[in-house]
Amino acid sequence: MSRPPSGATVPGNRWDLAGPRTGPPPTVTVVVTHYEQPRELARTLHALGRQTHPADRLEVVVADDGSATAPTVPDGVRLVRQADEGFRAAAARNLGAAAGTGEVLVFLDADTTPEPGYVAAISRLPHLLPEALVVGRRRHADLVAVPVDAPVEDAGPAHELSSPAWLVEGYRRTRDLVEADDTSYRFVLSAVAACSRWLHTHIGGFDETFAAYGGEDWEWAARAWRHGALLAHEPAAVAWHDGPDFAARDSAADRARALAETLAIARRVPAPGAAPRGLLVGPRDPLVTIADGLDPTGLLVALDSLLAALPTAHVQAPAYVAGLLAGDPRVAAGPPPGTPAWHLHLERPVRGSAEAWRAVVARLAGPDAPGLLRLTGADGAPLVTARTLRGVRRQERWGRTDLFAERAEPAAGLGLAAVRPGTTLEAHLGGWG
Repeated sequence: MSRPPSGATVPGNRWDLAGPRTGPPPTVTVVVTHYEQPRELARTLHALGRQTHPADRLEVVVADDGSATAPTVPDGVRLVRQADEGFRAAAARNLGAAAGTGEVLVFLDADTTPEPGYVAAISRLPHLLPEALVVGRRRHADLVAVPVDAPVEDAGPAHELSSPAWLVEGYRRTRDLVEADDTSYRFVLSAVAACSRWLHTHIGGFDETFAAYGGEDWEWAARAWRHGALLAHEPAAVAWHDGPDFAARDSAADRARALAETLAIARRVPAPGAAPRGLLVGPRDPLVTIADGLDPTGLLVALDSLLAALPTAHVQAPAYVAGLLAGDPRVAAGPPPGTPAWHLHLERPVRGSAEAWRAVVARLAGPDAPGLLRLTGADGAPLVTARTLRGVRRQERWGRTDLFAERAEPAAGLGLAAVRPGTTLEAHLGGWG
């Protein structure tokens, strides 16, 4: 388990408990992703030359995604390029990150111009808490007629366009993501994001299989969350996007793009709000494991109950059970690929309604979710042990047990009960036992 080389951590997602920064500010690599936007790039690079962050601790890398002509960059700015093989912003960001040396990585798009205090504000948390993934405040303005060297902190407000209401409300409702949960990846925009180099490397960077517009930032943030990242919004880090929010456009082509983006995320992100409820097109989650030596008939009853409620689960079953369910792609002797978010361990054969099983997962998905939830039977013995795997990963990383709460409650309160001895699969399927 990789541990950050320096820095601290906090319980849950309470990044607001981090203390003030002491000592020198971090070294920062700003990665500016570009494709065929020379004027917008010139504006953003000019703004990066006006940052309050110390110039000797700031480097800028332009990552060009295959423009027909290489962009012009000022002295001191490094340019890296890749071939034009589709919209490969994810690969370009990884290329730019690899070309730099900063402790903190700050990602900007060429058409998103930072105010002078942007780098200082957005790099603070990743320096203090290396698990932090921070999103700045992206505002919108019509800058087409504005000179590229005009101070953006003046030009932006003078030509401001509306910001997406759902995004503003999301930050308000979650207290700038202090109360983040498994759906909060939707509030992370890679055009205004920052993290430690350690975190970016630890989670494997952006997913380079994305080759069409959109989705790569949500997948990146959701994967970081599952690995134990802290999500934070820094409203003091303001950058101005030249033009309206893309989601506000509503042509037939835009709707087709939105559908393709939704499916691309569904195939990669096993999280509420992204993963299908029944379609088996994406990663398997939750992971389900089984205690040794349990009755196979009771287990088949339990798994029929569970998979009816959680059809995208992956059951890592003993060979004697996997053999009985050969042909069901959700049941295997080995672990699932990818990074599941939740783990349900069946201590005994258990069944319940679809609502009951979904309630177990819901207990693990909220902003105050426990790291471990023990569900007990009428005799007090454990029936199901449910764990939030992001919590497990963080606690193993730091060698601590106090980062997430543990709870116990009766399984009956959620509508789950042990399968009665002697129950047959026939009776279960037929509905009379």
